[in-house]
Amino acid sequence: MKEYYANKLSANKLKRCYDIASPRIKQYLKAEINFVIEQIHCSDKVLELGCGYGRVLKELAKMASKVTGIDTSIESLELAKEYLMNIRNVELHQMNAKSLSFENETFEVVIAIQNGISAFKVKPEILLKESLRVIKPNGKLVLSSYSDKFWDERLKWFIQQSEEKLLGEIDFKKTGDGKIVCKDGFVASTFTKEDFKKLLKKMKLKGTIIEIDKSSIFCVIIK
Repeated sequence: MKEYYANKLSANKLKRCYDIASPRIKQYLKAEINFVIEQIHCSDKVLELGCGYGRVLKELAKMASKVTGIDTSIESLELAKEYLMNIRNVELHQMNAKSLSFENETFEVVIAIQNGISAFKVKPEILLKESLRVIKPNGKLVLSSYSDKFWDERLKWFIQQSEEKLLGEIDFKKTGDGKIVCKDGFVASTFTKEDFKKLLKKMKLKGTIIEIDKSSIFCVIIK
């Protein structure tokens, strides 16, 4: 279900997923933002793929010259306008990560965190190629997925979301080995360290792969 987040889990329902998160999940989310902040400079123009209601953009706007967010869900973007209304260096667009409308070499940094590389349901090769197209020379593409060490906490969080009727009922017979499956068709897979390594090799790219907080696997590619 490629448009699950746009059609079923957008705007206030998406925000609710984060509102109910446990302290450990919130630690993971904060650790991801902190890592991204370390990758940017105050003069940078930053693009976030899959920005949702603006949770990450709000933090990045404090650190960068300009931040731009794209998402396929118009409902999430409308909520983001409210959430970010007093922040002047933010721009929002309805757009798909596989086909960006920006000109070549527009941004210093492009990010797709919290498992965007899997959640977008876009071929990773297409996602990387299009992201790198809009990055300036020596700029960065920052990607992340879940660490397998975080499985128990991640599964608990998705069960919470299911119990709140934000997701469908978890199909425990099909859930496991890094993949969460719901009976309404929702599937949340991950990208492992090995997956990142294979992708970099296939595309003849160099990148740094690092685990942080025992929760996230980051891949940082310098153009």
